Amino acid sequence: MATEILEAQTDSPPVAPAPVIDAGAPVLLFDSGVGGLTVLEEVRRLLPDAPILYAADTAGLPYGTKTEAQVAARVAGLLGRMAERFRPRLICIACNTASTIALGMVRDVLETPIVGTVPAIKPAAALTQSGVIGLLGTQATIRQGYVDRLEREFAADQRLLRYGAPGLVGAAEAKLRGERVDPAAIAEAVNALRAMPEGARIDTVVLACTHFPLLEDELAEAFGPGVGFVHGAQGIARQVARLLEGQPFARTAPDRALFTGDPSFADAYRGALTRFGLEAIERF
Repeated sequence: MATEILEAQTDSPPVAPAPVIDAGAPVLLFDSGVGGLTVLEEVRRLLPDAPILYAADTAGLPYGTKTEAQVAARVAGLLGRMAERFRPRLICIACNTASTIALGMVRDVLETPIVGTVPAIKPAAALTQSGVIGLLGTQATIRQGYVDRLEREFAADQRLLRYGAPGLVGAAEAKLRGERVDPAAIAEAVNALRAMPEGARIDTVVLACTHFPLLEDELAEAFGPGVGFVHGAQGIARQVARLLEGQPFARTAPDRALFTGDPSFADAYRGALTRFGLEAIERF
């Protein structure tokens, strides 16, 4: 019987063999700056043995004030070059702005599996008791149709108040450098949300930029009691782990951080990068 089945299937196209995964191939995490370290932290919890390559496009920072065309072209171009040079097993775009604008384009042009980062509106909608959700992101993120679709799908019967807070990106980067966080940047973002219609009823805030979880303590103090925060880092890490399930890992060299900008920029973050397990710093 087995012989007959095999003969009957001789005209079928051959099944492509499963790709051989290099155990030393890295997981590439990409962000405009160092906000993606919040995602890296969660990935390490689930995949402690996975080799990591962290790429920060500091030459293009900030993304939130750029046009969609600028962000899409820059992200697709950089990730194409990085994929060709470093052969990552998976790319995680650990940046809400880059993901909401360029994720589809990058998936179209690269064969590497891609995991994106999108605002955590779905879990926020499940958590809110007041029905009023605040969303803090970059100016580019909050205006994207992708966010509109998430709101329609998961929070249609609730109120989503959005605010673009570019000052929080700089505040988060300063905190990682060991510098004082400007309280004015925190207050400006919080007050802007609270001043919107029904803003006083916000009980859940979506941190829709991977930089912003670095400021959760400062934001919590400014919002006051009764406000919870959600972001996507844990969910992103779970998706990365799911896609890499069963793959071999071997760290053949120290985990690295790449910076596209002035090397002195990277030097300012050396202490933070070391704390996140990134022992080598290079310019790309």
